[in-house]
Amino acid sequence: MAAEVICVGTELLLGEILNTNSRFLGQQLAKLGIPHFYQTVVGDNPQRLKNAIAIACQRSSILIFTGGLGPTPDDLTVATLAEFFEVPLEERGEVLEDIQRKYTARGRSMSESNRKQALLPQGAEVLPNPLGTAPGMMWQPQPGLAILTFPGVPREMERMWHDTAVDFLRSLGWGQEAIYSQVLKFWGIPESTLAEKVADLLAMDNPTVAPYASMGEVRLRISARSASEAEALQLIEPVSQKVREMAGSHYFGSDEETLPAVVVRQLQERGETVAVAESCTGGGIGATLTEVPGASAVFLGGTIAYSNEVKRHWLQVSPEDLQTQGAVSAPVAEQMALGVRGSFGSHWGVSVTGIAGPGGGTLEKPVGLVYIGLAAPDGRVKSIQHRFGENSQRNWIRHASVRYAIDHLRRAMLSG
Repeated sequence: MAAEVICVGTELLLGEILNTNSRFLGQQLAKLGIPHFYQTVVGDNPQRLKNAIAIACQRSSILIFTGGLGPTPDDLTVATLAEFFEVPLEERGEVLEDIQRKYTARGRSMSESNRKQALLPQGAEVLPNPLGTAPGMMWQPQPGLAILTFPGVPREMERMWHDTAVDFLRSLGWGQEAIYSQVLKFWGIPESTLAEKVADLLAMDNPTVAPYASMGEVRLRISARSASEAEALQLIEPVSQKVREMAGSHYFGSDEETLPAVVVRQLQERGETVAVAESCTGGGIGATLTEVPGASAVFLGGTIAYSNEVKRHWLQVSPEDLQTQGAVSAPVAEQMALGVRGSFGSHWGVSVTGIAGPGGGTLEKPVGLVYIGLAAPDGRVKSIQHRFGENSQRNWIRHASVRYAIDHLRRAMLSG
């Protein structure tokens, strides 16, 4: 059996609030090694909540609720749970005193509706809330079933989880093992291609291997269940090494590492600098690199060369090439990279010029055509063509152009 997360709130269904609680709880359950197969979001409706409870009880041993613990009429989680299990509610004096004390400390008077928050089913333990007025509960209404309730406010829920809930679950025998994961990150390879390369590994049981993609970046999660982190890492490492060998230069980092952070570190280790010349990305490469702490030591600056006049006067792009080849062309991308490298005196020059759309494309040069230029410390220069598809959205073309430009710099440094 496993744990199930049930988030209560019509505002979640309407998309008015981002549901970060389910993500947090999923991560925490994994750390405790507690299986977790289902998450449910249900509105503020007692019958639909009862239906969700009934389904969850058939397939899970731990039910974790967030939301619906406030003083208003639509806060109905506790009352619905008590009614479902046919257990009466009782007012807890210690909880009521805690609520009154918190209101007094804030210089406010507790309203009568707040008494509702002191009602818990008979037999339930209080799950203290040090940050807010709504307590949770820890309850075993029947053998083999544990219920925890939390307020929907993320910081309150997270504090209550760490302070009390983890120890409660461990006291029931859960959390004796833990699931540890390593996430490998790749750029420039489709998710399907990576999955084919590691197909034999996807059938493993412990550790498990699973690929997924996000905004062009492909990730591969390797997870191992073990009694300790050290043992889990021993299981993960040989699989991780095999994947990295299979993926080659498409692999750029693990876990919290980001592509721009990896490139900044490479530049720092080499004692080199970079400058950028951007057309269709409008400063996106520079903005992305300077998000990394310490980037000022390696990033000298950049030029947003949107017009041909700026390309000619600031980057020394040939007027003849602009006329005959067009601004979106390999020669112009290469000259932009050389020009910005020379202007800033950097070791590396990176450029990008393209058609981000939605207009401006032609049959010969459609929307989504992008050239990235790269000028190396020894003066060599090259350009790389990308076609992101004329049906691609403008923001995606710009995002992908930024990432590919940074990735080409990374690969150039790797190749020496």
